[in-house]
Parts: sequence; structure tokens; C-alpha cells
Amino acid sequence: MMYLYISIFSYLLNNKMPRYIVLLNWTDQGIKNVKDTIKRAKSFEGAIEKAGGKSLGFYYTIGRYDMVSMVEAPNDEAIASVLYSTGSLGNVRTETLKASSMDEAANIIEKLT
Repeated sequence: MMYLYISIFSYLLNNKMPRYIVLLNWTDQGIKNVKDTIKRAKSFEGAIEKAGGKSLGFYYTIGRYDMVSMVEAPNDEAIASVLYSTGSLGNVRTETLKASSMDEAANIIEKLT
């Protein structure tokens, strides 16, 4: 898991398109159809690309969340559209975090009064 965090933060330092960390949990329907999960994950990555974004990694996890995905998308509307569509299928629930690099955060902090 530490490697995942290092990879995410390393990537954040060098990218300008908005980044999002998507935390996913299976619904009852999703876990009942777990054998289809790889196909669904690839479909999710395809939807991200179709919306003009890029999947930076999709991980199955043990703990509070069943899966974690790091993606970039052109804007909030593009990622929201993909997430609404994905959620409407009934297999997962998502929680999404918009991620900022340390440089981006430093620029914001410098402007504080």
C-alpha cells in the first residue's frame, strides 16, 4: 500500500490535468457478481478514456474500500458523468477525492491572507 501512495504523490507532482482518487465499494449486487469485476473495471477505465481522461491505476484493496482508482479527467463534469453512469449500473458505490499536488497546494497557501 505504501508503494501506491508514493506512486500517487509522485504522479501528482508532475501532472496538470485534474486528478481524482476514486474509492469504490461493492454493493450487494456487485459482490454477488464478483466474477465479472475485472470486465467491469476495464469498462470503467474505458469510460474514463472516452470522457477525455486517463486511468492511472486500478487496485483491489483489503480494508474499508474494496477498490481504489487514480484517474485524471479534463474537468469535474467529465468525471462526474463517468461516476454517475458507473453508479447507475448498481455494482459499486463511489467516494471521490479531487487531488492536488504539493506544488498546487503551496500556490493556494501562498495566497492566504
